[in-house]
Amino acid sequence: MNQYLPMALTTLLLCGCFESQQPSAPRQKTTDKIGEFDPNAGDEVVKPEVKMTNPITGPLEAYGPMVQMLAGLNIDQAVNLFHATEGRYPDSYDEFMTRIIEENKIRLPVLSPGLEYQYDVENHKLLVIRTLSNP
Repeated sequence: MNQYLPMALTTLLLCGCFESQQPSAPRQKTTDKIGEFDPNAGDEVVKPEVKMTNPITGPLEAYGPMVQMLAGLNIDQAVNLFHATEGRYPDSYDEFMTRIIEENKIRLPVLSPGLEYQYDVENHKLLVIRTLSNP
């Protein structure tokens, strides 16, 4: 019998008995808090434009606008599916919250301080708003 066989079998057994020690990815904070957009409020609509001013920190600068774009796409898809099945868009903010957000269990990434999600009922779009009270 080969002298290395017991050591090889022991190694194989030990490798199969332990779970991977890979660290799990941190969970991103999410929210379902979405306000109703009032075009007369005078709040600033934040456009999801990626502006890289530094090649080193560019990916960090792009993170916020990319999160905003992806959240908007998720809502757009749910609203378009609602339109395709119902033949209309949600009539009100309350219907949007019930039929789109709650029924689809949609959770959006938490935004930076001073920004908030609002739904524009008239244009059927999720917006990110910087309110006048939050410069």
